[in-house]
Amino acid sequence: MTAPAAPNPALSLLGSALMLGLDAALLGWGVGGAHALLNHPRAIALLVIWAAGYGALAGLRRRRLRDPREQRADQRFVLATLVLVPLLTPVLSAWSERAGLWPLPGGEILRWAGVALAGAGLLLRVLAMYRLGERFSPVIEVQREHTIETGGVYAWMRHPGYAGACLSNLGAALVFGGAGTLPLVVVMALATSARVAREEAALQASFGDEYRRYRARTGRWGPLGRG
Repeated sequence: MTAPAAPNPALSLLGSALMLGLDAALLGWGVGGAHALLNHPRAIALLVIWAAGYGALAGLRRRRLRDPREQRADQRFVLATLVLVPLLTPVLSAWSERAGLWPLPGGEILRWAGVALAGAGLLLRVLAMYRLGERFSPVIEVQREHTIETGGVYAWMRHPGYAGACLSNLGAALVFGGAGTLPLVVVMALATSARVAREEAALQASFGDEYRRYRARTGRWGPLGRG
């Protein structure tokens, strides 16, 4: 068994700060520069949400179990999609708003609803990571000491972290009200569904009837659609 390495809090915070800086730079380009960014309330609100989320996720990083009994290799396209789409969606949506391309109806109400969705999705991810603790892993693997998490948000959905990522990505698209990035939202949802299917296959292989019973009483993305 490989002893789990303790995460360095300073490095975690530094990584989060660098990611936030990259997000701010890209978003600034999307809205038309630093001055435009500082005078764009919805963009500022989005950055505040990201800062809070990055800070929370950095604080929740713990020792990670590293004694896998079941592993599934990630599909490269799926992994690349899950990394790149959330990075590109807000900046392209901001640029489309600036360029006046394919605006959605709904005005400021829709756009601020997007801010709320982005925040709700990120909160869901934080809650999921908090519940998983040292079982959280960015790769698909089941540890020998792994147990199925059924408490908290996992009591009514099986994949709150993935659901939160998709919800946050949808919110980031709606913040700027452009229809042009909605295809990216669909691509993100499809890639997430593909990864979830592989993850559930690994859990099914490891836990058998225990996981089948958990599936029977919970939905994949929420309380509906159980099984």
